[in-house]
Amino acid sequence: MDTVRKPVASRAAARLLAAFRPRALATLLYAVIALPLALVGCLLTLAGLLVGGALSVTTLGLWVLALTVRGTLALGALQRALARRLLHLEIEEPPTPAASGVLGRRRALLLGRAGWRAVGCALGVPVTAALAYTTAVGAYGYGTQSALHPLLKRWNYHTVRDGDSVRHVSLEVLGVQLDSWPRWLLPVAVGLLLLSAAPWLMRHALIPHRLLLAATLGPSAADRRIRTLEETRAQAVDDAAATLRRIERDLHDGTQARLVGLAMHLTMIRELVGADADRERLLTVVETAQGNAKQAIVDLRHLVKGIHPPVLDQGLDTALATLAADVALPVEVVADIGSRPAPAVESIAYFCAAELLANAAKHSGAPGATVEVTARAGLLVLRVRDDGRGGAAIGAGSGLTGLLTRVRTVDGTLTCDSPPGGPTVVTVELPYPATHG
Repeated sequence: MDTVRKPVASRAAARLLAAFRPRALATLLYAVIALPLALVGCLLTLAGLLVGGALSVTTLGLWVLALTVRGTLALGALQRALARRLLHLEIEEPPTPAASGVLGRRRALLLGRAGWRAVGCALGVPVTAALAYTTAVGAYGYGTQSALHPLLKRWNYHTVRDGDSVRHVSLEVLGVQLDSWPRWLLPVAVGLLLLSAAPWLMRHALIPHRLLLAATLGPSAADRRIRTLEETRAQAVDDAAATLRRIERDLHDGTQARLVGLAMHLTMIRELVGADADRERLLTVVETAQGNAKQAIVDLRHLVKGIHPPVLDQGLDTALATLAADVALPVEVVADIGSRPAPAVESIAYFCAAELLANAAKHSGAPGATVEVTARAGLLVLRVRDDGRGGAAIGAGSGLTGLLTRVRTVDGTLTCDSPPGGPTVVTVELPYPATHG
């Protein structure tokens, strides 16, 4: 019996202490600060909108509105900083439109989406902040007061006169006084229960507040889309430049050198033929020239394959089957594609499959892999699975970051599910504009 009571008591104590750990206290501090800040911001914003709206027929009204929007943006920055510091909630800063001159900045403030979304946040955030504040008062305020009731009743009471008698009543519920033993055990138990549940209550009470801040103070979906496209475009330009440098280097150091050697040997053959050189020496030079020619052809084929594999001309399913046959582990290919995707989509899917299979053969230790490609509802879905050791992650040096960049150039997505111990499943989704070539 004692062995059962000890774990229960230890768990209860741990839950009670959790309410006073740094992270829980930081959440409490945020809930206490957020409501006054939200009320002040809401009142100032309302005043600015009303005054600016009343004066909007004049230039002064536009300046008041612009100043109000600028104030809400500053308030939003403060709220993001508090949420990041106390709630560990990371909210990206919305993009700031470029503007020059005083009138340009005013125009950017009045027409910018980020500013008016911050205004909406300033007007709506008191409601969600009030919910968090009320929960904090109920969980921590009343919880602490109830848990310490036996000590606080000496000072926290009111006087009741009944004729000539005077009574001190500290806590009374439905006419029943809870000031004497063992009745005060009830408020103590309720207080301890509230304090134990305080982190859970605060976490759930702040959910609407978190959602509102994330939806209004961060970049919008359109802004994120534009930012992603800009980053993808820059990365695509860098990749194209790197590819051109690689092709130039390969041609200069490999194929060009071999072709120069071939030209020199052909010149030597002409001189030997003109000089009636012996047959054995002539054959040696011819064989060397022939070897250079063959190696130049191999180099060119390898270079062309790195740009666009010729096997893709026969279709993605055939290209994947050919690729699987060259991998150092057994690979099963399942393809269900209707009309052919666009060449750019086929190329990206092929190179993603090649990189993922190379990773599986080199790092996973898997006995085999499966490549599945399907085309449904405007999406080409490539899924590569292996039953290896797992642990792969985007950005962990597995090459997945480069694939993600390549996939984003056509507005695709890449996800990796690779728990320790496997299996590893990488899913690539690409837009499926079909071609009938």
